[in-house]
Amino acid sequence: MRDWVTNDFGWKLFSLFLAVAIWLTVHKIYEEPKAASKPAVGDTVTFGNLPVRVVSGASDVRDFRVAPLTVKVTVSGLAEDMAKLQADQVHAVVNLTDIGSERDLHVPVDVSAPPGVTLVSVDPPKVGVIVPPPSDKKP
Repeated sequence: MRDWVTNDFGWKLFSLFLAVAIWLTVHKIYEEPKAASKPAVGDTVTFGNLPVRVVSGASDVRDFRVAPLTVKVTVSGLAEDMAKLQADQVHAVVNLTDIGSERDLHVPVDVSAPPGVTLVSVDPPKVGVIVPPPSDKKP
């Protein structure tokens, strides 16, 4: 029995070390997503009349219209970040670069905010886009 424990003791100790290292690595990988998914603790701020900006291709000169013109955006974050946050730091945008010739669309509103600020909600989440017909006029 003593030979069973002491025979190749160095390899057995090395194997035990590797097993513990692998277990700790896998355990840490499974724990990190849980910590990252926690919402930011702190205050919530709502901007009621945030204008919706339209982004389209440089060659697309059509006069797009969105309805409604403004959205209500709620964001959250740490209290010190929320105290400094201004309305002009939060942007509501609709991306119309790949719409083609479709008409009367409902497009999701994308909201960008500074680092440390988490988007809570957008009301309405989609806005209507009125696409004017292409002009056939030639100068």
